[in-house]
Amino acid sequence: MLLRQFVDDDLGCASYLIGDRDSGEAVLVDPAYAIEPYLAAAAEEGVRLTRVLETHTHADHLSGHGRLALELGLPVSIHSEARPEFPFEPLADGDEIAVGERSLQVLHTPGHRPEHCAFLAGGALLTGDSLFVGSVARPDLAVEAREGADGLFHSLRRLLELPDDLLVLPGHVAGSLCGAGMSGSPTSTLGQERRFNRALRTSVAEEFVEDALAAAAVPRPPTMERVVELNRGPFVAAPDALVSVDPSGATILDVRPARVFAAGHVAGAINIPLATSGFGTKAGFVLRPDEPIILHAGSGAEAALAAERLRAVGLLEIRGLLDEPATPERLEPLTIGELDRLLRAGSIEVLDVREADERADGYIAGSRHLPYRLVRACWEGLCCEKPLATVCESGARAAVAASILAANGIDARPVLDGGIGDWQARGGKAVEFRRCGQP
Repeated sequence: MLLRQFVDDDLGCASYLIGDRDSGEAVLVDPAYAIEPYLAAAAEEGVRLTRVLETHTHADHLSGHGRLALELGLPVSIHSEARPEFPFEPLADGDEIAVGERSLQVLHTPGHRPEHCAFLAGGALLTGDSLFVGSVARPDLAVEAREGADGLFHSLRRLLELPDDLLVLPGHVAGSLCGAGMSGSPTSTLGQERRFNRALRTSVAEEFVEDALAAAAVPRPPTMERVVELNRGPFVAAPDALVSVDPSGATILDVRPARVFAAGHVAGAINIPLATSGFGTKAGFVLRPDEPIILHAGSGAEAALAAERLRAVGLLEIRGLLDEPATPERLEPLTIGELDRLLRAGSIEVLDVREADERADGYIAGSRHLPYRLVRACWEGLCCEKPLATVCESGARAAVAASILAANGIDARPVLDGGIGDWQARGGKAVEFRRCGQP
């Protein structure tokens, strides 16, 4: 059997090409909106695509099933509990999906979503968003979290009845918001997960549910409602080509490196560097789903990749790109040493833009706190007489926050090379924060 895995490194999503080499037929499982890699792989393998299988309605990324249906005429199969608004062929527990002379077995595994299914393909188990390598899916994206966790527990117990030597092929790897604590490894075996996956160690439903509820505290995929609406609704066709446009009437998203942005950018632009880990997720947290976007990139190829990653999270209102615009605005980044000197002189304030759980482990004395993903909505409350230094763990989120503040007229100075850990390592004045109940 032909089996190829495709991993989106930006979102941590996985898709699969499964085929029968003898008959030359193949199916796609959980395809992303950018379908070109699958078409190239099918041509390379000499197989003909016959069907799209969805494990569930995805909440974190836009599916490519619409493009495959519109461009290639492929049927789309998903469990009827998904209640899709597009033509589909329903999956049911125990179904056998023919792929040439081979077949995939459907296992209905609700929990992450009511319609969720896994697929058993020979010696491989495509677990979708149920079992991950080192973790399990979050239960709160479609139903009440406790209900979802209970359903997920029973679905996972069913999977654990299968042989230990089954290859586990998950729907996500590290970097996805559809679970917490998952490994970056793209594959495992059921035996390895049974032995090492902490979430599978308990056979008591209530213990599992409580652990799953804790994982649900991770921020939800930022464009979740919009992405679910798109994936459940009428097929989404291929995007238009990017062209140069006038910048008026849209948000300028500058995807160049943070230092390049600081050295010169268009007035009012927001900077989310394309090279930053989780670019699509960060953009989803900062931009509105229906917001018109114009890209400022270092090259046409960079703009095309940025557009692909934006569309992957349901940000489809991309008007075009800027062609050699004037860049009169500047930012003045800080090093950790410069931040220390300015704080000692009392000439700067600090905005910690990490998440609350990160700040709980230690923060700069006297600093203010607001996660970067909330800065655009709450910037007015951050106005002050002194310059405002933004800081995170590595500089990536600090750069985004500073660009948003600068776009709104606040004198912001991002710490780009390092963050709180580096501050503490060099002996900076950090205040340790202990959780309630700790000694």
